[in-house]
Amino acid sequence: MEARLDLLSNPVSGKIAKHFAAAGAAVKDSGLPASTRELVLLRASQINGCAFCVDMHTKEAAHAGETAQRLHLVAAWREATVFSDAERAALELTEEGTRIADGAGGVSDDVWANAAKHYDENQLAGLVATIAMINAFNRFNVIVQQPAGWYQVGQHL
Repeated sequence: MEARLDLLSNPVSGKIAKHFAAAGAAVKDSGLPASTRELVLLRASQINGCAFCVDMHTKEAAHAGETAQRLHLVAAWREATVFSDAERAALELTEEGTRIADGAGGVSDDVWANAAKHYDENQLAGLVATIAMINAFNRFNVIVQQPAGWYQVGQHL
């Protein structure tokens, strides 16, 4: 399989990707735990069917010390006992923020309030930015049919 467009070598999409990456780097200053960020990146990518991002974020999370058990259970987090209440709130916000078209009104007040119980305003800003950016990256990769499996840890971070 070959991508329809090489997003990194094309001057326009390459410039866009660099700006997105810079925005993603700013999230690190939000205080959002890195492990939560990786779980969110993986879950949104699973929902969106972005194989490239699932590959990338699974490898990055494992490299950062995330366990295989937790990575395997992200897709079924509601029934898993290995996630904290804060992580569960972040994953729930991720799902509603990713599936906006599936729910009338977008993210519910209850889901937002639950996330706000566990994260301060800076962390919430980082969480919302992470969800928005991964959804954009997922769409870039799905639209151009970016193949998965070749990503190496640290390659695009």
